[in-house]
Amino acid sequence: MALLEIIDVHAYYGHIHALKGVSLTVDEGEIVTLIGANGAGKSTTLKTISGLLRPRHGAIRLAGEDLVACRPHDIVKKGVSQVPEGRQVFTRLTVQENLEVGAFTRSDPRAIAEDLEQVYTLFPRLKERRNQVAGTLSGGEQQMLAIGRALMARPRVLLLDEPSMGLAPVLVDAIFEVIERLHREGTTILLVEQNALKALQVADRGYVLQTGQVVLADTAEHLRLNEDVRRAYLGIT
Repeated sequence: MALLEIIDVHAYYGHIHALKGVSLTVDEGEIVTLIGANGAGKSTTLKTISGLLRPRHGAIRLAGEDLVACRPHDIVKKGVSQVPEGRQVFTRLTVQENLEVGAFTRSDPRAIAEDLEQVYTLFPRLKERRNQVAGTLSGGEQQMLAIGRALMARPRVLLLDEPSMGLAPVLVDAIFEVIERLHREGTTILLVEQNALKALQVADRGYVLQTGQVVLADTAEHLRLNEDVRRAYLGIT
């Protein structure tokens, strides 16, 4: 049984049918990526998993447990944590306060303190700026903070929405090195990323979304070699 299952999910924004029967799975320890054009439904899929958008039809299960009826904070408590598009850190809180907010569903102070130090080990720059207000950080530092905040929930599945958006190439490489490290350490990741080539380089498997539907699913290696994917999403002819 897959750790995360999305089965025939239909979701709407008002009368707009955004997801039209999306089905996908993520096994424990995998990186699975969603690729597609803007408006294909990638971020909407993550929002629906997180409970920010409730599907009108379909099932979403974590280790066999239904998530559709759960409120967003309960979904976090059950083990799904999202790094939102655009980072969305709490700009008036310090770095450390942002990280502590990430552990709001937990009540184990010793374990929280241990995880805080692990985040600082993963992102030494955040430790240097632990007392700095998050709104004064660079874009790359805010992305590190958003990932660290999500990790503070001790997620079973980490949802990453456009982690490289707006970052300089050197920072994009640094963020993907962190993603690969998390993968090596066993973190299960569902990744939405406009830089499809980067995403397919780190992922185990991928799904191609088009106008709210999965039109192709395969291993990341096969998707990288697929001529249609190369032309449409990788900029390779």
